[in-house]
Amino acid sequence: AGPMGLAVAYQLAKDGYYPVVFEADDRIGGQAASFDFDGIEIERFYHFHCTSDDAFLELLSELGIESKMRWTETKMGYFYQNKIQEWGNPFALLKFSGLDFFSKIRYGLHVFLSTRRNNWKPLDKLESTVWLKRWVGKKAYEVLWEKLFELKFYDYAKSTSAAWTWSRIRRVGRSRYNIFREKLGYLEGGSNTFLQAMREYIDQHGGKFYLSCPVEKVVLEKNRVIGIQSKRGFDKFEKIVSTAPLPYLPKMLSDFPKEVLESYKKVDNIAVVCVIAKLTKAVSKNFWLNINDPEIDIPGLVEYSNLRVFESHIVYASYYMPAEHPKFQQSNQDFQKEFKSYLQKINPALCDEDFLAMHVSRYQHAQPICTPGFLEKLPPVKLPVVGFWAADTSYYYPEDRGISESVALGRKIAKDIIRDL
Repeated sequence: AGPMGLAVAYQLAKDGYYPVVFEADDRIGGQAASFDFDGIEIERFYHFHCTSDDAFLELLSELGIESKMRWTETKMGYFYQNKIQEWGNPFALLKFSGLDFFSKIRYGLHVFLSTRRNNWKPLDKLESTVWLKRWVGKKAYEVLWEKLFELKFYDYAKSTSAAWTWSRIRRVGRSRYNIFREKLGYLEGGSNTFLQAMREYIDQHGGKFYLSCPVEKVVLEKNRVIGIQSKRGFDKFEKIVSTAPLPYLPKMLSDFPKEVLESYKKVDNIAVVCVIAKLTKAVSKNFWLNINDPEIDIPGLVEYSNLRVFESHIVYASYYMPAEHPKFQQSNQDFQKEFKSYLQKINPALCDEDFLAMHVSRYQHAQPICTPGFLEKLPPVKLPVVGFWAADTSYYYPEDRGISESVALGRKIAKDIIRDL
């Protein structure tokens, strides 16, 4: 019941079918799910929207909630050389300390051309760090990119596809008023407004939800799906689609062809520990703050209250690392203490009394490692088993994880199922 699974169910219900949704969590939403954070209903993992999120915006209109969309002029910053520097526009680039003039020109030209590129295929087989160094130069890469890759991907820092990196540059680069002003969006009430609207539509059109009900096994008979085994027992189905993270599938699909299961096992993922702080004062004026500091082990901050207004100030930070990394086993209190020290280094005016609340969320399969030629390594969405489809966020490569991409792929899968029916 994440955004992709809900989009599949929504499209099926819209076209007159009766989807049944099984969800391991006690709520809908997946990584977009909300919780009560010290009196504020907010996402466990931050989300924002760009003006280019066409599939998401189209579905808001269909659900009749497009009036709840809000757009805000946001700012970016870069914490480097022990200070917050302006970032994200040509003037900020020229003023940025730590780079020579020629490196700045190369970097600016690279961003400009990336936002205007549409064909990602030539980048598919290139590795990101090689591509970036070739364009922006060794110095700019070391200052602006190297630590971000190391803290996002650890041992996989030199294994990501240039097409994936390009898509991230382009998405945010195209969500602007102009080259000097950035524009990002949010929904009134957060992602839960959208998620509940989809659930309500599915409910009203004959769909069903079973929460806290993980799928234990997809049951086959003569290479055809016949149903699902869960704590409810056995439920009969003739068409099944999985939007669970691919690493979960080998256990659920134990009767499937071995070559299919082996291909799922080859998809590596990075885990995430997301820390949220509620403060009495702002850390900075920026929504997004990249960080390159030898004493700070996070690639950046998202000061969400600089996008969506709250009575207090809300800051997210994501620690990305392999789930088997020793740091992933640290306690929530250790992560909170460390994050607090980082915020106080970035803004020394923050004292202990400014921290009103903190929360930690974890997700084991948060980010697929999109290696060069990534799509070629994945099994097809429609498997060679009659009546079964499977996809997760890996399948909208080269795009990064996002609600709009999940909606687009989910609806596409649903339409394929309908054609098959």
